[in-house]
This record gives sequence, structure tokens and C-alpha cells, in this order.
Amino acid sequence: MQETPDFDAAAQVKSLLRRSRQGALATLMPGSGDPYCSLVNVATHMDGSPILLISRLAVHTRNILADSRVSLMLDERVEGDPLQGARIMVAGRAEQADQTEVAALSRRYLAAHPSAEAFVNFKDFSFFRVTPSGAHLVAGFGRIVDLAPRQFLTDLSGAEALLEAEQGAIEHMNEDHREAMNLYATRLLGAAQADWRCTGCDPDGIDMQAGAKTLRLDFPERVTNATALRKMLVRLAAEARAMA
Repeated sequence: MQETPDFDAAAQVKSLLRRSRQGALATLMPGSGDPYCSLVNVATHMDGSPILLISRLAVHTRNILADSRVSLMLDERVEGDPLQGARIMVAGRAEQADQTEVAALSRRYLAAHPSAEAFVNFKDFSFFRVTPSGAHLVAGFGRIVDLAPRQFLTDLSGAEALLEAEQGAIEHMNEDHREAMNLYATRLLGAAQADWRCTGCDPDGIDMQAGAKTLRLDFPERVTNATALRKMLVRLAAEARAMA
């Protein structure tokens, strides 16, 4: 499909992955192989792959432990006819996080879903990360595209320093620069004024949230460390102020 200035398939998939907070998870029932679908809360790893926090008491978790193949449907949740909005189906495998991953996944998940703090340490709950094998985008009439993971996941090579600095950067933005967050949202992204806060950052951009509303601010250039991130955020704040 030929892309146009107002249709960038990879950008739409990336944006939906970063902005989605709920989705329909499809798993396979052991033995029969029958499909089973359930509603789950979703966050994203720094590379954009989905993160789930699910209980072993749930049917979908038992299904995953027997067969890790899953698909996850995410949509824009537009007003009116939901079929008018873009949606994606991410296929892949859901794997339980090992102990080396839990801290990072927990940090990003709780930034997106603060209420999960109440049960994140329950013994029956575990973090799972979906490793995508592909994505199917439906973005309107004639705009149906299949994408490979390399087209929509964020390359983290060389960004180890940013990964280590992420939590400190998020806390700093939320504690000291809420005005800048609001400027990003209202002037750069055209959103309504609200109590916008940062929920994550990665080499390609930052994620913002105000209540149930979410935004994605893409960077014009890739950043891989704390110094580059600070300079980028200062630059974007200056651009937003200049739009007054």
C-alpha cells in the first residue's frame, strides 16, 4: 500500500501500542485449542512490546502457560462508531518475566496503571511480556497493512544509559516540570489542558497521561542517554512556548 503524508502505517502502530491502556487478549484453551478472549490492562516495555500483569487464577493465564501464542487487539476508543478508529492486532508469544526483568516491567506498568499498586505484589500475579511476531493494522477503508516487528518496535541498541536513567527522568519531569508537560500536550499535540504527567520515555519519544487520556510525543531525533534526553525536552519546551 502506498503511504501518504496523513498515513504512516508504522507510526500509527507505534502510537497505538504506546497509548493503549486496555485491550482484548486472545489465548488458546488447552486440549481443544478453542479461542478464548478476555479484557486486560496493558502497558509497554521501552521497546514498545506489550506488558501484562495477570493472575494465575485467570483462565487466560492458564492458557498462556500451556501455549504462549496470543493475539492482542488494541484500538483508538474513538467516540461514535468504534470501527471508524484505527486498531491493531498484535500477534506473538506471551512469556512470564524472569527476576531480572520484573523491576523494569513493574516500573513501567505502574506508571501507566497506578491503581495496580494495590495488588502487584500478590503471589498469584505475574508480569508477562508479549514478544510480537507481527501486527495487523486497520486504519480505515483501504488502509489495511501487515507489519513486521522491526517496523514498529523501538530499537534499544546503544540506549542502555537511557534505560537506567528513565525512572529518574520521569520523576524529575513530574515533580519539577509539569508546566512543560502541559505545553507538550496542548501546543505540540493539540490536546486539552489537563494534569498531564510523564509515564515513560524511550529513544523515540515520551508517553503522557492525564486520567484515562494518553498521548505520545515523538522525538524528531533518536536519543540514547540522559543528557540527550534533557536537551531534547528543553528543545521541545522552547518550541512549544514559541507557538504562543
